[in-house]
Amino acid sequence: MSAAAVVLAAATETEELGGVAGWAVDLMERLGAPGAGLAIALENLFPPLPSEVILPLAGFTASQGTFTLAEAIGWTTAGSVLGAVVLYLVGVLIGRQRMYWVWERLPLVKVTDLEKTEQWFARHGRKAVFFGRMIPIFRSLISVPAGLERMPFGQFLLLTLAGSAIWNVTFVLAGYWLGEQWHRVEQYVGVFQWVVIAAVVLGACWWLVLRVRAIRHERRTA
Repeated sequence: MSAAAVVLAAATETEELGGVAGWAVDLMERLGAPGAGLAIALENLFPPLPSEVILPLAGFTASQGTFTLAEAIGWTTAGSVLGAVVLYLVGVLIGRQRMYWVWERLPLVKVTDLEKTEQWFARHGRKAVFFGRMIPIFRSLISVPAGLERMPFGQFLLLTLAGSAIWNVTFVLAGYWLGEQWHRVEQYVGVFQWVVIAAVVLGACWWLVLRVRAIRHERRTA
């Protein structure tokens, strides 16, 4: 039975598949396990595509025998690495000079902020790339600064592969074991994602408050 037939048959007792899930099923229907890999590669390039939907869905499809569990894990991990490499190359092409040119023209920020960020990445870049592959939102974006800072490509590839494999195995296995309840994974990961978003927003707001206070203090003392 095809991937689409398997998943749609299971969905009849819950709700009709649509959106990202329907699109991912269509890719797997057309391409098999490589379709799941392509979906994850695109998810890396377009973060609004949720891996927490695609990966469990690939695991569930594997549980139905459409392709093997090893194929699901292997192809999705290959897709993750491919998408990350594309973003790494984007960072390389942008380069530090262009980054500084843009940064100097942004309001409220200072060149020293960027220099400190670069210093931090020089010390913790390897951990950032590895663990960043397991954090929603950052899992895609972390590849760009790695390219900007010209992290050795072999090192970047190995760290990305390791981090992506952990993330993908976790969610593919969840879909494989949950079976027709694969969609429950998204509910739990959604909470984690909102926690990350809230932390980023609060951090940005706190930084903005501190920066505005510093600017006002500088103007008063001047």
